[in-house]
Amino acid sequence: MEKIFCKKCKKEIDAEEYIRNLKVCSYCNFHDYMSARERLQITVDEGSFKEFAVEINSVDSLNFYDVKAYKDRLAEAKIKSGLNEAIITGEARLAGNKVSIGVMDFNFMGGSMGSVVGERIKILADNSIANKEPLIIFAASGGARMQEGILSLMQMAKTVSCINRINEAKIPYFCVITNPTTGGVSASFSTVADIILSEPGALFCFAGPRVVEQTIKKSVPADFGLADRNLKNGQIDMIVNRREVKPTLEKLLRLFT
Repeated sequence: MEKIFCKKCKKEIDAEEYIRNLKVCSYCNFHDYMSARERLQITVDEGSFKEFAVEINSVDSLNFYDVKAYKDRLAEAKIKSGLNEAIITGEARLAGNKVSIGVMDFNFMGGSMGSVVGERIKILADNSIANKEPLIIFAASGGARMQEGILSLMQMAKTVSCINRINEAKIPYFCVITNPTTGGVSASFSTVADIILSEPGALFCFAGPRVVEQTIKKSVPADFGLADRNLKNGQIDMIVNRREVKPTLEKLLRLFT
């Protein structure tokens, strides 16, 4: 039978058990990456998800080239992830409650936030307000998509403005932090939710520990940016195991709506 190894504790795990346990190590509770489609499958009611904004795609408006052309990176990301962008947005039901939901996917260019991610979140927020539906976003990102230059950084202000309108409409917004959530995403819409949940061990910070150490020329704590430290410092509201995310969101929906 096929075996895999945990990325954290390195112990051998039965592949079927790993999948049944939602890609969580049964030895050390390490929460491995999940694709956006997999997240939706274990979160929303079966058959209830209706995707929108799928027709909006990134373009290489700057003709950007680093070691390869941005348009080539986009093509590779689509093949690797099976998606056409770093976020999936749509409507669904969660335990019978109608919600507007967005799920980021780290497999698409590190979940980077470019113009299309920002626009899809804007459309998602508009839908939430128009239909008075609670907003839920699963965050997973390495930050802004620098191949789009200043256009990517502008999405930070754009997405926060969208959440401000959600707040003004008195509609609840919940954000689930997954590993990793850093950079422009951690400094924008993911930090202004009514309730911020985090999976165990998720890295949630603006700059990762290695970058910080290189900048300040000092060592940082071993738990820098990790879920337990963020909970202690008030950066997040609760740490929730993957299997409990859906029941927790269901409880929050009942409390807020």
